[in-house]
Amino acid sequence: MINLIWLAMIVIGFVFAAAKGNIELVTQAAFDGAATGVTVCFGLISVLVFWMGMTKIAEDSGLLSKVAKLLGPIVSYLFPDVPKQHPAMGYILSNMSANLFGLGNAATPMGIKAMQQLQELNPDKTTASPAMCTLLALNTASITIIPTTLIAIRLNYHSANPAEIVGTTLMATAIATFAAIAADRYFRSRTPTPKAPSPPKNRLNKPIIESSSKG
Repeated sequence: MINLIWLAMIVIGFVFAAAKGNIELVTQAAFDGAATGVTVCFGLISVLVFWMGMTKIAEDSGLLSKVAKLLGPIVSYLFPDVPKQHPAMGYILSNMSANLFGLGNAATPMGIKAMQQLQELNPDKTTASPAMCTLLALNTASITIIPTTLIAIRLNYHSANPAEIVGTTLMATAIATFAAIAADRYFRSRTPTPKAPSPPKNRLNKPIIESSSKG
């Protein structure tokens, strides 16, 4: 769906540029965008490498494991239908820990793995489970202590004080997270637990049960 949206935006841009006789501006914008992308990426690399290194130090020192243990009861409350020892819990904790430090690039693969594990627990594979909706809501709100990526972008554009947004970002993401949790609890209470689809039936309208041959 996202690919179709991007394709539609590109096609519409070309059509309007051609209609107004400014097709050369599209080519210029493409080259300018590519150059800006490279410049921004190089500006982000240094800051991200620094914070990824700090995260690795925190991991080796046991700080992240302590954060995960601290978040454990909260995650168990937010995901009551996920067994505590299930692999999904580990990925969810890692995802939330990375988001706390604004490391979106590190949080994304953990979030994807968590979704895959939650899908295995999902009785109805065609519908998102309540746990999957909760994880999506938390990732969208994502309470952040240190907005690493935003600080890197502000630093790249020569901000006088790139870290001054830490307080406001923490407040905004905290409010968003509490709102997401409240909405999630509300819709959980009004949504029935998904059930596994019924087995296929034969012409006699009876479930087809596979029986093992005896020999």
